[in-house]
Amino acid sequence: MASSYELKASARERVGKGAARALRREGLLPAVIYGDKKPALPITIPVKETTITLHKGGFTSQIGTIDIDGEKHRVIAKDYQLHPVRDDVLHVDFLRVAKGATLTVEIPVHFLNEEICPGLKKGGVLNIVRHTVEMTVPADNIPEALEIDLAEAQPGDSLHISAVKLPKGCEPTITDRDFTIATIAAPAGVQEADESEEGGEAEATEAEGE
Repeated sequence: MASSYELKASARERVGKGAARALRREGLLPAVIYGDKKPALPITIPVKETTITLHKGGFTSQIGTIDIDGEKHRVIAKDYQLHPVRDDVLHVDFLRVAKGATLTVEIPVHFLNEEICPGLKKGGVLNIVRHTVEMTVPADNIPEALEIDLAEAQPGDSLHISAVKLPKGCEPTITDRDFTIATIAAPAGVQEADESEEGGEAEATEAEGE
């Protein structure tokens, strides 16, 4: 399961751009908690701790706890805004997470055994089509990553979602096809040889026809 985090927060009464600028001068940033059929709750959270949590990775794919003056709320970050220059967080939207809920999140893809992959050792290149996969997952069992084993992948292979062992209760939101996550592109020399061979076969066929 994906690791969690906890942020201290306070209820926020002031809203608007002026109030947000004033908060940031104090090392705080505006955020909101919504969902679960409850009213939206404006809050303030610390800029430094929130930015550190974001850059650790998995911010939008793990359950967090927001401690509002001693009252704890289970949430998942659904959206955030970054400063265009400093990469500080400017605003965060958190979704309340009820016990037993199901969520739609982007799960990162990790590739195993690249160092022994036959296709890569033969000069092939790993082309990643999807760095993340949108999944429907139980809120209490969000996987940290989907893993694809490259131990037997050969040049020209395509690695599809069907090759991934999905955690229990987790399903991709795309269900109408066995979509590609990555490919092992054959070395350039092999590709050129294949193309030349195909061209020769085509010319031979044409000659036979004549």
